Amino acid sequence: MHLIQEKLLNLAKNNNLTDLTLRKIGELIGEPNSPQKIKHHLDKLIAKGLLLVGADGKALKVAASGLDEKSKLVSLPIVGSANCGEALICADQIVEGYLKISLKILGDQFKNRLKDLFILRAVGSSMNRANVKDKSIEDGDFVVVEKNQGIPVSGEYVVSIIDNMANIKKFLVDKKNRQIVLISESNFNIPPIYIHEDDLSNYLVCGKVVDVIKKPDELLFARDESAKDILKTIGPISREDYNYYEKL
Repeated sequence: MHLIQEKLLNLAKNNNLTDLTLRKIGELIGEPNSPQKIKHHLDKLIAKGLLLVGADGKALKVAASGLDEKSKLVSLPIVGSANCGEALICADQIVEGYLKISLKILGDQFKNRLKDLFILRAVGSSMNRANVKDKSIEDGDFVVVEKNQGIPVSGEYVVSIIDNMANIKKFLVDKKNRQIVLISESNFNIPPIYIHEDDLSNYLVCGKVVDVIKKPDELLFARDESAKDILKTIGPISREDYNYYEKL
């Protein structure tokens, strides 16, 4: 996040920005005589969902996670990305924006645990054979993570921090060899990560994966329409042929 945007968010936590001119806001964050620059970064924060504008178009306030009882939409903070293969993405706690999702999709069981949920963007396809509520984890998906509530259960999918890098893996306990094995469930040949039980104090699990919000298939509509055109061109056919062409 741009330094000016961080300063604006901190200012908005304790001040009503509606009462301040752009020039005054700039002075308060050490950017005097830069009203257009201030407006630019305010617009960026609004676009990210980090600052909210009231119905009057004026009131600016810091967005927060939680449930809107009226719309039944949940706002969950997006705190960055996590690699699904090797630990390549730096871990940080800066909120990049908020993902809005219906509570019905998320599940009523999380209604009283929303403060413990956050979102990561999956990077890479090295968990594309994972099974989280019958969904895989693929590049670009939003991964719903519940903050760590203790030692993970063997078989759970976790977000780990290794060498200050965030990654998503399957957590397996190997009691026989006194170690933890972090598995990449993928059609790629990615070696596991092994951690001896004596080194667990240096290993950080920041949460477990509880759901995956799949990225939209932007080509799905086009493929469906193309399939319909093909079937119209072919004309009357048997049910067996119809099913075959419908799957193309």
